[in-house]
Amino acid sequence: MEATRDRLLFAAMQLFAEKGYLSTSVADILKSAGANSGSLYHYFPTKQDVLVAVLEAYRDGIEPMLLAPAWKGVDDPIERIFALLGAYRGMLAQSDCMYGCPIGSIALELHEPDPPVRELLSINFDGWVDHVQRCFDQARDRLPAGTDTRKLAIFTLTTMEGGVMQSRTHRSLDAFDACIETLRDYVNRLQTAPTRGRPRDEKSSVGTAARKPRRSRDDSGRRGRTQLA
Repeated sequence: MEATRDRLLFAAMQLFAEKGYLSTSVADILKSAGANSGSLYHYFPTKQDVLVAVLEAYRDGIEPMLLAPAWKGVDDPIERIFALLGAYRGMLAQSDCMYGCPIGSIALELHEPDPPVRELLSINFDGWVDHVQRCFDQARDRLPAGTDTRKLAIFTLTTMEGGVMQSRTHRSLDAFDACIETLRDYVNRLQTAPTRGRPRDEKSSVGTAARKPRRSRDDSGRRGRTQLA
């Protein structure tokens, strides 16, 4: 019986990604899974229960389904981030720019999701950000002191989601590539910043002119006492 539930869940995941949640009917799920309505309602009393199960599957499967394949053979933490973004580019390319991040698509599609759905969407976004932040944390000695790696990871997620959305709209990889290239340039600049890996020295003389003594003259033109400029 668990095999039937898995077929229903996998069919729903595919259909929600391809057509969207609202455009997918229960009949679509049943047809794709090769199951009858009794089987579906045994496991999922409502269509929203199917959605909750799909979001739970994405939450639990982020490492085996997404991260492990993207990061295979990639050890550098910064390069892992861009390998992950490269995986999204690959899915866009393979689908002729029809692919959409399933979590982002559902979040945009549901204007005001019910609390269980909204909570799982939030958890999925946070899970993605957690893994990317961990990569930035591992490369902290290459970043300017005080860099907020959480905000940097959120920015990375936003860049990816925006690039996917625009590439889907234009049916072109150009927008996605432009977003990721700009993010890469920004991260490279952070890594070459002069204060990376150490706190700024508050007593640094950088930007402070050296104060040299000069001689003053009195009204008669004779040299007077030494003064500071």
